[in-house]
Amino acid sequence: MTTSTGTLYVVATPIGNLQDMTPRALEVLRSVALIAAEDTRHSARLMQHFGIATPMTACHDHNERDKGERLVARLLAGDDLALISDAGTPLISDPGYHLVRQAREAGIRISPLPGACALIAALSAAGLPSDRFAFEGFLPAKSHGRRQRLESLASEPRTWMVYEAPHRLLECLDDMHDILGPQRQVTLARELTKTFETLRCAPIAELAGWVRADSDQQRGECVLVVEGAPAPAAEAVSAESLRVLEVLLQELPVKQAAQLAAQITGERKNQLYQLALQRGKSAE
Repeated sequence: MTTSTGTLYVVATPIGNLQDMTPRALEVLRSVALIAAEDTRHSARLMQHFGIATPMTACHDHNERDKGERLVARLLAGDDLALISDAGTPLISDPGYHLVRQAREAGIRISPLPGACALIAALSAAGLPSDRFAFEGFLPAKSHGRRQRLESLASEPRTWMVYEAPHRLLECLDDMHDILGPQRQVTLARELTKTFETLRCAPIAELAGWVRADSDQQRGECVLVVEGAPAPAAEAVSAESLRVLEVLLQELPVKQAAQLAAQITGERKNQLYQLALQRGKSAE
C-alpha cells in the first residue's frame, strides 16, 4: 500500500495585530503534525495566545538546509507540516526558501495560506503607483554597500520598497537624499498594525528632517516605499529634422517615414515616430 505524501503549508502570521490571524491559518496550525518556525521561542507566544499545542521545530537561516532534509522525509512519510516565520509571510526577507524548494523537488504539495505581509500593507497605503513595483528586501548594513545599491536603484522607474532596521533608518534616508535627490517621494511605514503605527509620505529631505526631530520614529519595524524615477526628458529634435519628417509624412506611412527620417537625420527613430503620431497621422 502506497502512503500518500503530506502537504507543506506556508502560513502567514500577524505582523503586529493578532486579530489579523486568519481562521484558516488557525485551523491548519492546529491540524498539522509539526510547525517549522523561524524562532520557536517567539512563535510559542503566538501559539499560546491561540491555544495551539502543535509541536514546533526551529527552521532558520543557519539550519534550514540540514533541517529541510528531515522535514521533507516527514512530508514524504505522509505528515502535513506548516512553515511560519516570526511575523508576516514566510520567505519574504525571512527563511523558508530552501525548505520549500526541497519539498517541491521531492514532489510534495505546497499550499500557501495568504495573510499579513508588511511590504504589501505599506504599498497599499503609500499613495504611490502600485501597478508595477519592485521589492529589494534589506539594503546592505554598511554605508558603502547601501549607497551602491541605491545608485543601482536611482533610475528604477517602478515604485520600489525596502525593509530597514530602525537604528539605520536615518542613515538610509540621508543616503537616499544624497543619491536620489531631496524631492523624491518616500513613504515611511513603521510599526504597521501596531499601537504606534506610522504612515508618512513626503519628499526625502522633509521626511529625513521629520525622523531626525522625533526619536520615536527611529524605533520598530520599518518599510520604505520609494517613488520611481521620473521618465527622462525627451531630447529636442532640430527644426531641420522636423522638416524632413513632415515632408516624408506626406508620402509615407508613419512607421516608414520615421524610420527613413532617422536614417537621414541621425535622430532617434522612436522619438520621430512619437512626433509623427502627434501630428495626426495614424500608424500603419
